[in-house]
Amino acid sequence: MGKSREIKKRMKAVGNIRRITKTMQMIATSKFSKAQQTATASKPYTAALSDLVSELAARTKESSHPLLGGGESRAGREVTLVITSDRGLCGPYNGNIIRTAMRHLRSHEPAARGRIEVVGKKGANVLRFNEFPVAAHHTQFGDKPRYEEVERLARDYIERFTRGEIDAVRVIYMRYISAGQQKPEILQLVPFDHSRAGNHAHTGKSHMHALYEFSPSAEELLDTLLPAAVKAVLFQAFNDAIVSEHVARMVAMKSATDNAGKMRKRLQRQYNRARQAQITTELTEIISGAQALG
Repeated sequence: MGKSREIKKRMKAVGNIRRITKTMQMIATSKFSKAQQTATASKPYTAALSDLVSELAARTKESSHPLLGGGESRAGREVTLVITSDRGLCGPYNGNIIRTAMRHLRSHEPAARGRIEVVGKKGANVLRFNEFPVAAHHTQFGDKPRYEEVERLARDYIERFTRGEIDAVRVIYMRYISAGQQKPEILQLVPFDHSRAGNHAHTGKSHMHALYEFSPSAEELLDTLLPAAVKAVLFQAFNDAIVSEHVARMVAMKSATDNAGKMRKRLQRQYNRARQAQITTELTEIISGAQALG
């Protein structure tokens, strides 16, 4: 009787866990749908702006604007921004980003000697545990980063870079490619690498390159478009990170729900066998007692 009672308690606990994971899966699915719309809606603008900056940069010398360059650090004063989540239960999402960040910091000396900034509690805790000095922990973004907040951060990076306080800014985040594919990326934000920035915004489909005639001059347009491109690319990175987090949590909770259902079926079979053994034992005792009396 004790064994069957214990199995019954386990079945009830597994059922409660399954209801929780099912609810979390539904919430993650709803958030993923909204975040996906935001991320995919901003990609064409970011891609077109990056292409336009690339076209302008091709018409000018790279030294003509302080935000253009190849990305080689001069003095090792780099900023590494790692975008993780505040909450867990999202499968390998945070682990993949943090492993990519730690490999980059250990293999790239200017990044290791530079400034490390983190978005999300999970990344900050792990990096501190592994003795990486976290200079800034940005907590203002949450699940729905607003463009104004991202723009403020990008503007700070641009101003510090143009003043010569830092030599480069790299963003490590989870790039959203599709619902079934997300990939950790190291994006060079400043100096703006126009040859690669557009690749992070394109969806992977072939696209046509437009031909432009510029008025005013390309140099004057770069003064306005380059800061806008840096802000748009950083905002796209945040949007990709958020939608990747939601799809990872959705998949993780679906897997947990399915596993809980399978475990409950196994426990039900164990309970049935234990109950049958108990009934058989009781019948044997009754028959033996009747034979002893008769």
